[in-house]
Amino acid sequence: MAEVMTMQRALNRALDDALAADERTLVFGEDVGTLGGVFRVTDGLHAKYGEERVFDTTLAESGIMGMAVGLAMAGWRPVPEIQFDGFSYPAIDQIVNQVARMHYRSRGAFEMPITLRLPSFGGIRAPEHHGESLEALFAHVPGLKVVAPSSPAEAYTLLRQAIEDSDPVIFMEPKSRYWHKATVETEEWDERLPVGTSRVVRPGKHVTLVAWGAMVSRCLQAAELGAEDGVEIEVVDLRWLKPIDADGLAASVSRTRRAVVVHEAPLTAGLGGEVSALITERCFDDLRAPVQRVTGWDVPYPSPVLEDEYLPTIDRILDAVQKTLEYRRG
Repeated sequence: MAEVMTMQRALNRALDDALAADERTLVFGEDVGTLGGVFRVTDGLHAKYGEERVFDTTLAESGIMGMAVGLAMAGWRPVPEIQFDGFSYPAIDQIVNQVARMHYRSRGAFEMPITLRLPSFGGIRAPEHHGESLEALFAHVPGLKVVAPSSPAEAYTLLRQAIEDSDPVIFMEPKSRYWHKATVETEEWDERLPVGTSRVVRPGKHVTLVAWGAMVSRCLQAAELGAEDGVEIEVVDLRWLKPIDADGLAASVSRTRRAVVVHEAPLTAGLGGEVSALITERCFDDLRAPVQRVTGWDVPYPSPVLEDEYLPTIDRILDAVQKTLEYRRG
């Protein structure tokens, strides 16, 4: 059934449906129970499913993830939440050394069907440690899958897929998109794009913009402005940041022959570098210009008053598009 809802509501509905579908699913974290989460993503689930399946934890991120590991080893499907991406650093030891490695270390004896919900990225003018872009950190770790939805419909489908997956998934929710509304279809979600696939959200022929999370919307805005000048920009929502859909990227860039990668994280060693390398490896003979990157700056995430200066802007995106169009070899 199709319904207009916010991304926050779509995530809530996905959790509700996952809890109803499998009694092994557990939702827990800081304030996710009675309060319903800082962003109310778990609102009403504690009352509906009870303390044994939706519950609060102590303010200890390492403990939250350690608990998730033990529950997964015992046959549960944990869906822990860490309140903000910047709060996940104390849990890195558990995520890297236990969550990501347990299946490998145990020679397949233990699966880790853990979905870590992580409100991520910027755009809400929050204080320090409340706006980070950690996708490259998690994507670098063997054993983890990483995903970032860009819309309410994607949020519902991708969260259901992540919870059903037998591998651990870092589910990065763009905070600035929580209140964006769109039509969401909750039926037959398992028949949609499979794990590890991207989506062309706007077709074009002159250049491909690759983005994820909130930057997909910004790229669509840039594409609208580009169209006014006769530039047809294709926008690809990467969706799964690991595994990356190299085939999908190659298919798009082989058509447009130019590419720009946009993300909120700093430039150096950001995931845009990996995406650019994949595009170059697959499409070297087709490319008419070097792959461009539009990113955050190589500084710690700034205070709220400087956030607009840090995040990629439409102007910066269009400047990169123009640079690829004007590039001439030699």
